[in-house]
Amino acid sequence: MKERRSPGQIFFTLRVYLLVAYFAITIVLLSTCLILFWPLPHRFRFFLARTWSRGMLWAGRFLCGIDWVIEGRENLPPGPSILYIKHSSVFEPYAQVGIFPRQTWVVKRELLFTPVLGWGMATLRCIAIDRAAGGKAVKQVVRQGKRRLAEGIWVTIFPEGTRMEPGETRRYGVSGAALAREAGCLIVPVAQNASNLFPRSGLPKRSGRIRFCIGPPIDPSAQDPKETNQIAQDWIESKMTEISDR
Repeated sequence: MKERRSPGQIFFTLRVYLLVAYFAITIVLLSTCLILFWPLPHRFRFFLARTWSRGMLWAGRFLCGIDWVIEGRENLPPGPSILYIKHSSVFEPYAQVGIFPRQTWVVKRELLFTPVLGWGMATLRCIAIDRAAGGKAVKQVVRQGKRRLAEGIWVTIFPEGTRMEPGETRRYGVSGAALAREAGCLIVPVAQNASNLFPRSGLPKRSGRIRFCIGPPIDPSAQDPKETNQIAQDWIESKMTEISDR
């Protein structure tokens, strides 16, 4: 027998649908503006994306009671670096834009061919890779990533390559560590517990506070890329155990 939902649960669901509507409308407007303003500097286009991201964070807090906090901000290096962020939900991909320094992201190449949304993403100078290319994909990240870092743009990577269920992980892709070693920059590990409020694929199920925990930067020159990844993974997964409800 299907469990009967309380009035509070029904009201929360309605607020979630309002958040989804806000997202759908504003992401199309953002993408359109990014396409129209593509001749302008990346800094301006990223400002538009950051404004949208912070609008989403505000809407999530206002409509659904989804709050957030940043811990360890002092661990962010002064110069452009590589962010390793735990990926578990739909929240962190848009939240990171409003939280961290000017950045770009490693994405699947086919995403950039999506009408309007993908075209807008392309103007933000994403590092587009062919995941089926194997070792060539690593070279694509290193080649494009070095150019972005040289321009003062941080690079964000979800090192597991996909959303992970709470308590789960997989071997980190080597491209981020290889890029950090080649570019001579640091890797900053980030754990976050959005999965406490969001399912792996779906909408928020309750209100609450999400913690973004920034770990000490990792110097990739002291060990090979696989060992660098292991250091990052050990810190992230240890922190995830501490902040996760499950």
